[in-house]
Amino acid sequence: MCLAIPMQIESIDGFTARCQAKGVWRDVSLFMMQDTLPVVGDFVMVHVGYAIQKIAESDARTTWELLDQILEESGA
Repeated sequence: MCLAIPMQIESIDGFTARCQAKGVWRDVSLFMMQDTLPVVGDFVMVHVGYAIQKIAESDARTTWELLDQILEESGA
């Protein structure tokens, strides 16, 4: 199973974006999105260090809520 996490882009330097999700920061490659590069403030789905698609802020927040619920119910 593959899992991508929504993150918000805080800064961009070339094809590397500094992204954050719920207080966790990561450097993310934008290489796979060369045709439609995101901009600072956009939300992207991140899979193994690569941004793979842009998503709406509402979708990112809904996903974070669902992931929190799963973690809570699993006792993690």
